[in-house]
Amino acid sequence: MQKEKLQRLTDQLIKYTSEADDTYEGVREAGKEKDFFSEVKPFADQVKEACVQWESGMKEWMKETEFKHLFPEQIEQTAHNLSDVAVQAFFPKTSYKRFKSHVQSVEFILHHVKAEIVRILS
Repeated sequence: MQKEKLQRLTDQLIKYTSEADDTYEGVREAGKEKDFFSEVKPFADQVKEACVQWESGMKEWMKETEFKHLFPEQIEQTAHNLSDVAVQAFFPKTSYKRFKSHVQSVEFILHHVKAEIVRILS
């Protein structure tokens, strides 16, 4: 996979994380779940597809390039956590602490990946 595409995918995942966080704040405030088929599933499917592409591309790249302080397991976990967050964001009964913890962890790794990509491509 092209490194520029991985850079774009990383940026897209950062946007999805932010969007999921905003959605969660909105549903918590309203106290009302979103419709599964018209809102939850389309967003979750988009995020899942991007995560699968990103995870496989990053793991391939990591085989040939040394990333500082990043490991394939972190990539896997980040993709998994973001896929979970994309669904949980639409339900106000989702644990606040657990949701926010996953969002922070996903953001941390994605921003770290972004910085590493910039470092490597420079």
